[in-house]
Amino acid sequence: MTESLPSPQLLLALHALRDRAMAARSLNALAFSMANDLYQLLPFHQALVFKSHGKAQELLCVSGLAKPTEDSPYLIWLNEMSRWLDVQVSGDEPVWLARAALNLPENLQEGWAEWWPEGVFCVPMQHEDGTRLGLFCLLREDAPPAALLPLLSSLWQTWAYCWQSLTHSPRLLRWRPSRRQLALLTMAAGVMLLIPIRQSALAPAEIVSRTSQVISSPLAGVIQQMEVRPNQQVTAGTPLFRLDETTLRNRAEVLTQEVGVADAELLAASQRAFDNPQSRRELTLLTGRAQQKRAELAGVELQLSRSQVNAPSDGVAVFSDVNDWLGKPVVTGERILLLADPRQPAMRIQLPVADAIALEAGADVTLFLSAYPLQPLRGKILETSYQAQPGAEGVVSYRLLASIEDAPPHARLGLHGTAKLYGERVLLGYYLLRRPLAALRAWSGL
Repeated sequence: MTESLPSPQLLLALHALRDRAMAARSLNALAFSMANDLYQLLPFHQALVFKSHGKAQELLCVSGLAKPTEDSPYLIWLNEMSRWLDVQVSGDEPVWLARAALNLPENLQEGWAEWWPEGVFCVPMQHEDGTRLGLFCLLREDAPPAALLPLLSSLWQTWAYCWQSLTHSPRLLRWRPSRRQLALLTMAAGVMLLIPIRQSALAPAEIVSRTSQVISSPLAGVIQQMEVRPNQQVTAGTPLFRLDETTLRNRAEVLTQEVGVADAELLAASQRAFDNPQSRRELTLLTGRAQQKRAELAGVELQLSRSQVNAPSDGVAVFSDVNDWLGKPVVTGERILLLADPRQPAMRIQLPVADAIALEAGADVTLFLSAYPLQPLRGKILETSYQAQPGAEGVVSYRLLASIEDAPPHARLGLHGTAKLYGERVLLGYYLLRRPLAALRAWSGL
């Protein structure tokens, strides 16, 4: 004879209880569902949900009520009773505890007789690793029907799974150090702060030439033509740029005519000087005027010869763009471009004041180029600026110049990157707290 199947209403009710448990978004919501929703299937006097904290038990929910917050006599007794129940339910299977069959401690007998019925049905909530999550207790006059318990086992498992999911945290976060472990960690941290390390700082850097020559305008005028392109390799004597000569050539032509007129007047006065005493007195004045015009003409011709600027030595022409200079008026001594020697590269480093450390000439520097991050350049500091000045981006920085060892082929002029500067050895605690201490002193004024 086959066993009778459970009724559809019972299966639907169990399914609804599992759905409510899965829909809970917090442990308190799950505990409220556990304490109140089971009454339709399994009537009880009262349902209690406890959360385990080692040997202590925390009351999460009481059926029909919100979580109690006041220390009533019942809650004080219930606190002691929950610890005793946790010891009695040692396994992972539900247990029916009848008062008549138990050897209760004297401090619990009176409270049970006053507040609880004849028995309590205890369902342990277990973690998958076997640890106790909590305890679910039903206060009843008799044990639950034996035919119903196999169907309710899936509900217990669902509650345990939801409980574990809502309280799950990484093992590292669950670890709480003891006082001894905390003292050891504090001592280890203190010892680590005394480890000497080398102080360092990061700063933007650029590859420049150590022997750059400034090519400036020899006279006031307008640039007519740039003879070279940016970063072009030039040799000594190569034309670099040329100034407009229109004004100077017109001036030279006028002075040439004035020199001719002065010479003619001087010749006529010289011929008249034989028989005219007044002409002899004018000879000195006319001679000085002719010499003055010749000197002015020689000066203009010298300026014409300097209107085209040639490279004084071999190098690379460093400037921004040709169109920035065409037709631009310049004054005497204004810098037009740099003539850099690519055979002597160096690092020009802009160290912000906020990141500045104690650096001396000869300190090590490592440059990581943006174009070649896996091929760092190494060198040593050659010179440092005495005073910090604002840069192009408005950041006040110290300017440092460092050498480049061996001058590899990829150390081309104009490349940018990040330089790491190495200073003196300091304690790890000072290295970590230097910036916070400086900010604190700036804020507090101590």
